[in-house]
Formats: sequence, C-alpha cells, structure tokens
Amino acid sequence: MKYILYFLLIVGFILSCKTSKPSTASKKDENLEALKQNDTVTIANKEEEYEIIIIEPGFNYWVASQAQPRGFYSQTFLENRNQLYVIEWNQRVLQPQRYPPNLYELQINYDQGTDYGYEVNYLLYNYFIYFQLTYKQRLGPFVPRI
Repeated sequence: MKYILYFLLIVGFILSCKTSKPSTASKKDENLEALKQNDTVTIANKEEEYEIIIIEPGFNYWVASQAQPRGFYSQTFLENRNQLYVIEWNQRVLQPQRYPPNLYELQINYDQGTDYGYEVNYLLYNYFIYFQLTYKQRLGPFVPRI
C-alpha cells in the first residue's frame, strides 16, 4: 500500500510538472513574421511596361496585418486617390528645400489614363496610407486612416 501511494504521488508529480507544449503559431502569424523580413514589393507588367518597386521596412507586414483587405475599395476609388496622392508627392519631390528630400526622393510616373489593374492601385494606395501614418505626413485633403 505504501508503494502504491508513492507511485501515485510520483505519477501525479510528473503529470503536474509536465511542461506544456509550446504554443505553435498559427499559419497566419508565421506568414506575417515572414513578411517582416521581406521589405521589397515588386509589381510588374511586361505587356504594359511598367513596374513599381516599394522598398520600405515593415510595409509588407502592415499591408497583411493592418490594411483593408483586397476588394474593400473599388478600383475607381483607388485610382482617384492615387492620382491625388501622386500629384502631391511629385510636387514635394520638386521642392527639397521645403520637404524632407530623404522622404521624397523620386517622382512617381502615374498616368490616370492607364489601367494598371486592381493590385497595383491597391498596393500604391496602401503605400501612401502607410507612408502618411508612419512618417506623420499628409498628402492631400484626406486624413490617412485604415
């Protein structure tokens, strides 16, 4: 009887001390973590001969975790906002004495008459929102929000 009691105590002790499994991150969390490492987004269309390269730390992660999902905005909405943001951006590039030249380095060649497709407009729009929120800038009359 004494040995059975010791046996039960030892088994109970082992079970209570058993380390719990480390929590496994969900597939979505793993994907978001991977996006933190990849800071370059390239969108290209060889037929139309355009390419957008966004090199911004944290942008991929922000789009995946914070931005509205694809399909939330219409393509027309995105094109109209992008046109306004591009005009303001390009004006700031041309005025390095007034705006930080390290933020506004290159002009964006965005033609409103060209159909860039939903994905390009979606990522460009979200970059402008990310940029405004991250660097406390305001491109145009709209308050940047998610």
